[in-house]
Amino acid sequence: MGRIGNTFKTFFLFVVLWAVVLGLGYLVASGTGNLWWIAIFCGVGLVTTFWTYWNSATIALRQMRAIQVSQEQAPGLYAIVEELSERMQMPMPTIWIAPTATPNAFATGRNPSNAAVCCTEGILRLLSERELRAVLGHELMHVYNRDILSASVAAALGGMVSSLAQLAYLSGARNRNGNALVGLVAMIAAPIAAALIQMGISRSREYSADADGALLTGDPAGLASALRRIESGVAAAPMQATPENENASALMIANPFRGGGMTSLFSTHPPMDDRIARLEQQAADMGLPFP
Repeated sequence: MGRIGNTFKTFFLFVVLWAVVLGLGYLVASGTGNLWWIAIFCGVGLVTTFWTYWNSATIALRQMRAIQVSQEQAPGLYAIVEELSERMQMPMPTIWIAPTATPNAFATGRNPSNAAVCCTEGILRLLSERELRAVLGHELMHVYNRDILSASVAAALGGMVSSLAQLAYLSGARNRNGNALVGLVAMIAAPIAAALIQMGISRSREYSADADGALLTGDPAGLASALRRIESGVAAAPMQATPENENASALMIANPFRGGGMTSLFSTHPPMDDRIARLEQQAADMGLPFP
């Protein structure tokens, strides 16, 4: 039920996001009297989505300055990924290591045949083999669940909302038949709403990857233990919040930046305590111990 609920939530949030886009499109059309603006922005959104989705692996790995490693260079890491991908009867992804002390990991790629798994040097030093296996199960499920497509579409739609909101305000301000106040409200509120919806989509996919990854490895407790250690490790050695790192952070298993306060409310990652509580319940449902 948890996976079905997360999938439904993702679908519902996409519907709401599209409703925001169409609502802004209506405001632009009313202010300009020209429906072509909507077609133009939809076209730009589709092109952006396709480009981001197709190049997702290259973009993320380049942003993290990751280096591809062979089986000889990382035999333990390779063995875990090979075992899990064979269990799912999926192609073996390429394996990368990012030169940062912050413990984290992510998987990316437009489909299982073009997938890449990346671990930071920090997470390889911090976690036990069991915990690392649980983390890699989570990351592989992001690829198998096509979450990269969801993230790409959500980001493209969010960009469309910001652009359309500005155009709605300008068209309302310049056209005497337009409502400048409505346009101003749209310019301020719509991007905030889009950001919150994107956050909800991302969190929903994280919950699904936790649950599906724990099923893949058969070890919810191992993932919970890993999440606790990652949270402590990030607190001790947070990642520097550069534009490149911020772009890649949504793919990671945990927020790599120093959290707390209002920042955690707008994080693309769910609260760690909530994720661990769900894994504890999953272990109970599977009849497994949860130390």
